[in-house]
Amino acid sequence: MTNVAIHGAGGRMGHALLEAAAQHPEIRLIAALERKDSELIGKDAGQVVGTKKLGVEITHDLQAVVDKIDVLVDFTRPQVSLNALDLCAEAKKKIVIGTTGFSEEQKKKILSAADKTAVVFAPNMSVGVNLCFKLLDVAARVLGDDVDVEIIEAHHRLKVDAPSGTALRMGEVVAEALGRNLQKDAVYGRQGQTGERQRKTIGFSTIRGGDIVGEHTVMFAGLGERVEISHKSNSRMTYANGAMRAALWLMKQTSGLYDMQDVLELR
Repeated sequence: MTNVAIHGAGGRMGHALLEAAAQHPEIRLIAALERKDSELIGKDAGQVVGTKKLGVEITHDLQAVVDKIDVLVDFTRPQVSLNALDLCAEAKKKIVIGTTGFSEEQKKKILSAADKTAVVFAPNMSVGVNLCFKLLDVAARVLGDDVDVEIIEAHHRLKVDAPSGTALRMGEVVAEALGRNLQKDAVYGRQGQTGERQRKTIGFSTIRGGDIVGEHTVMFAGLGERVEISHKSNSRMTYANGAMRAALWLMKQTSGLYDMQDVLELR
């Protein structure tokens, strides 16, 4: 059995992670963590997600439980994740990071910590989304510079970063396949007199509303035809189950930085 703690247990994604951990036959839920001022502190994790009692009280103190776990699954905010990563690296505990919105400097800190422990860091834990990453690489290489690339993503009203980490990763996959620099070629939204589209730009459009779990479409638009690769999530359990798969896969690793392409052997 793999002993797992869920960091960020209070939100809707946290609830899905708790449920996935509790249901998995190879995982033992050891701890559930939330911020110190959360009203959930002290409550049983099972009751929070509407299932039977699990005998795991929600706490804020990662330091108190880190020695009991094998893997921390973290879906919080960038700085919170980095603080947890430092603690896990020091204790030689593995970590799955599903948090998005990291700066380039913060990503370097994750890479550095991976010298001490094994880390799966991915903007999206869904098996289907990670298959799309592979398909996008193939499509970009085949279609080349003859098409215009546009990425459209939609999420619920509570999501705080835009574009989504998944959309940005999709852009990175396409840019790498085409030999482009996403930081230079990305266009984030358009307004007013923008002029003609520059051939090598990669456009991003963001939608926020309601309770949309997550939708992504990459459009390769040529003259006379268009290829679209889309993924739509109807449940956060797709991400949660992927995170559990990543946690189990990490048990075979001692250190290093990985993503879901490694977990799913798609490289």
